[in-house]
Amino acid sequence: MKRTYARVIIPALMCALIAGKASCQSSEESDLALTYGDEEIISIATGTTQPISRAPAVASVITASQIKEMGATHLDQVLETVPGLHVAVSTRGYNPIYTIRGIYSETNPQVLMLINGIPITNVFVGDRNLVWGGMPVTSIARIEVIRGPGSAVYGADAFAGVINIITKSTENIKGTEAGGRLGSFNSKDAWLLHGGKYAGADVAFSLEYGTTHGQHRTIETDAQSALDTQLAGAPYFASPVSLAPGPVNLGRKYLDARFDSSWDNWRLRFGYQGRRDVETGAGVAQALDPAGSNKSDRYNADLSYHLSTVRNWDTTARLSYFHTSMLSNLTLFPPGAFAGTFPNGVIGNPDVYERHARLDFSTFYTGWLRHRIRIGTGINNSNLYKVKETKNYTILPGGVPVPLGGIVDVSNSAAFMTPHNRTDRYVFTQDEWSFANDWALTAGLRYDSYSDFGDTLNPRAALVWQTAYNLTSKLLYGRAFRAPSFGELYNINNPVSLGNPRLKPETIDTLEVAFDYQPSDKVRTGLNLFHYRMGNIIRFVPDPAPATTITAQNTGDQTGYGLEWEISWSLSDTLKLNANYAYQHSEDVTTSTDAGNAPHNEIYGRVDWSFAKDWSLNPQIIWVGKRQRVYGDTRLPLKDYTLVDVTLRRSKIKDHLEFAVSIHNLFDADAREPSLSPGLIPNDLPLAGRSFYAELHYDI
Repeated sequence: MKRTYARVIIPALMCALIAGKASCQSSEESDLALTYGDEEIISIATGTTQPISRAPAVASVITASQIKEMGATHLDQVLETVPGLHVAVSTRGYNPIYTIRGIYSETNPQVLMLINGIPITNVFVGDRNLVWGGMPVTSIARIEVIRGPGSAVYGADAFAGVINIITKSTENIKGTEAGGRLGSFNSKDAWLLHGGKYAGADVAFSLEYGTTHGQHRTIETDAQSALDTQLAGAPYFASPVSLAPGPVNLGRKYLDARFDSSWDNWRLRFGYQGRRDVETGAGVAQALDPAGSNKSDRYNADLSYHLSTVRNWDTTARLSYFHTSMLSNLTLFPPGAFAGTFPNGVIGNPDVYERHARLDFSTFYTGWLRHRIRIGTGINNSNLYKVKETKNYTILPGGVPVPLGGIVDVSNSAAFMTPHNRTDRYVFTQDEWSFANDWALTAGLRYDSYSDFGDTLNPRAALVWQTAYNLTSKLLYGRAFRAPSFGELYNINNPVSLGNPRLKPETIDTLEVAFDYQPSDKVRTGLNLFHYRMGNIIRFVPDPAPATTITAQNTGDQTGYGLEWEISWSLSDTLKLNANYAYQHSEDVTTSTDAGNAPHNEIYGRVDWSFAKDWSLNPQIIWVGKRQRVYGDTRLPLKDYTLVDVTLRRSKIKDHLEFAVSIHNLFDADAREPSLSPGLIPNDLPLAGRSFYAELHYDI
């Protein structure tokens, strides 16, 4: 312990003696990094790497080694372990809903996801893609998560939080790695990674392919079940056509590829995410659809130039491109629906193609005593450039679908949307001011000008106090916004939901108090308290009778408060405990009722036990508790659930081979996530039962 304290305190005293120059600040951060370990370094809080305890944000970092310890095979399993972040699922394809601090919505546009610092937001509905199809973790080096607003740094959609996925480079891949996995639901995965130096450049690539039939827990009743019941008394009613009770449909195939090359001051990266035969979950219209399938191609590329040799200046310029598509073949209601008028079912096939181009420039200036100033500017263009749609129905007044006599291409006549384009020009500034010993104030402001819905200004302020050598206290404030999606602005000829081009962005103001405490080199704990208020919430509101449509409107406010507590404790050299607890209460201000769907309480715990040489056992537990329904949903509150997972790993088998076996939901709990109100799937969305996998990993 004395040696550990000395490594932190002595450099700090040296810096104080020479008036806190920037070089000393950098040295101190390096020493803190050595003290806390690599997993405690974060970059997304301010745009520069720093110890997480000093970062002006409430944040978490998960490294590749931690991902391995928890036995996770895809991104959502990892994110569920972050305090205050719960991964729910949507009806369509069981797409993840990253619910941070009680902020829940079906398409989840309030959470910004980045890959290597670049957004992958789709402007159609504001999510990561309606044909998401999961994301494997083999090529992930680390995941950084900010809980709370981030628009002062990242602009739109950094609202409830920011998730930054950092992929592996030559720093993480030495030589060649290969592996394979077999598991429940006929799941198969294989991967290959390689890193090395070629012609003076550091080069790394990864390739992973997988396929699964998906879990098949039962949907007892669905939207078609309700229609069958309503028609039961009609004279033309023949027999029920609902496919419920029936299994949820979650099969898919995926291919992920990454390339990373750096030389001198340059860095070039490419990525591809291909999804095929992605099934429809519980159905797009909340009616089971075993015949439906989706596919998607997502390409990204970025080229950056970093110059740090000019005195007191550190500058980065980056050009990036992102292309994404969504192609669907959907049976909205099953064959025989609507009294047999649709013998092949109600069919709709929407396709969306987007391309996004970004040019970003930012620079740090450290020539002003005790200040680190960052300024930046950029331009982003989002282009939904092609929309295609074929279907076999139209909607008459009253909301009843009527056959078109076959599948008709309506792309140029009555598509659900036409192409649209959006340009965002922005400028930001940020100052990290060490105005006194042990005190730092970070203040920032970002201005965005959008071509479609106007301008927005978002400030942040963070006061960080090194209260003691092992205690950091933070007071944080931030404002963020969520841009209206193109679906919310421009939907037309949609059977249900219509857009509104007069929408304003959603806003949120958040106040946080946080403490980071390390009583010894074996224990670290943190406590965060938060309060927020959302305004201009975008919701689809029923239109006046006799219309049966709903139209996007800015309506209502939501408030929330709560806390997050976490601890990491090395009980011995071979035994470590990680645990966290989160509580939140969120309220719909208009109705003075619970905002609904999000858990009020969550507990996570994991034990990492190296019980013998090269052997480890990693059990973990997740408890999700107290979830209320939204206003107007008369169903009983959702039941709590507990999931227990266990992973056994044997490493260094003949030096190069590693083996692992993992069991998820060990006790086969009946865990469910909320279905859409008012309950067309009344018994909610069942999660996977007991499952397992076994994998081999070979280091060449």
